[in-house]
Amino acid sequence: MTPLPLRHKIALVTGAGGTMGRAVVAALIEDGCRVALVDVNEASLAPLVATYGGAVLAVPCDISDIHAVRAAHALVEQRLGGIDILVNNAGILSNNKIEATSDTEWRRVLGANLDGAMYWAQAVVPGMKSRRFGRIINTSSLAAKTGGLTAGTAYSVSKGAMSALTFSLARELAPFGVTANGVAPAYVKTPMITEQLTEAQRQELLKQIPVGRFCEPEEFAHAVRFLASPLAGFITGEILDLNGGLLMD
Repeated sequence: MTPLPLRHKIALVTGAGGTMGRAVVAALIEDGCRVALVDVNEASLAPLVATYGGAVLAVPCDISDIHAVRAAHALVEQRLGGIDILVNNAGILSNNKIEATSDTEWRRVLGANLDGAMYWAQAVVPGMKSRRFGRIINTSSLAAKTGGLTAGTAYSVSKGAMSALTFSLARELAPFGVTANGVAPAYVKTPMITEQLTEAQRQELLKQIPVGRFCEPEEFAHAVRFLASPLAGFITGEILDLNGGLLMD
């Protein structure tokens, strides 16, 4: 592989200001991309802009709002050009099970975790098809297969639907040189683990993970950069498990 396998490619990463998003941005820039940074929290993008300068474009956006996505997409195309790589990484966790899940929470989680991915895919697909190249990489979760060991109903359902969206896109877009794949991590070292789980929950989980540790953000980013690479063009419709052996299938 060439030293910069994604040189001149334009990538867009949602949830770019979060722990996993920052790791993905770093990996894609290292491979030669210019990256549009999408996050609802504008302040979280400032350190990335300070670090990477002209290699990135900060695009504050509520991805659950289709009109905001369309406006953000137009801005990115105007400033950077057509988007070659879409990483649908934004997401929010809910640990509430079915009886404790309110309608408001259901809509909030599905809006952030699923609707935004669909809106962004809808926006970038025409350009990818016309250029006969594209990579769509969706962040699913172990919860999609287990029903949620610690995650709640809305989160688990949203990630199951994210996997289904990946399959649908892969089937439709394969003839156009566009691949769609997912990464299903479990327990990456993010605030979802360090702040939203108790110490007792963390210790219990570590007992169940065969490798005996949580996933590093850079390991997740490495999986994304692999699926984005030119040499991954024969892989589509796959969900890459990244769970330390917690679930083997």
